[in-house]
Amino acid sequence: MSFSYQQHALSSANPIELVVALFDGAIRFLRQAIVATENNDVRARRKSVKCVLDIFLHLQSRLRYDVDGRVAATFSQFYIEMFRHTLLASSANSREGFEKIIERITSRRDVM
Repeated sequence: MSFSYQQHALSSANPIELVVALFDGAIRFLRQAIVATENNDVRARRKSVKCVLDIFLHLQSRLRYDVDGRVAATFSQFYIEMFRHTLLASSANSREGFEKIIERITSRRDVM
């Protein structure tokens, strides 16, 4: 039942709401990566990190330079940085690295 509600909510969401939902998803997967890191579960950490990276790639691919090139370039740089930092945190098995990424995404999300 909740899946249908979520599908309906996303289908009627505006572009900002969709980005916020994707940011929320990235945060959720980063929290899962933290738990996996604490449990020394490499497979679970990699799976969660892959989901985060997929979200950043999707967001990057949806940027509309034709609408506002300056805003798109700013978000592009943010997604590139978050992608890079996610890879670094994963390779270092760093809870602190994941937490910093969550903080950055949260601060960007909160101004949307």
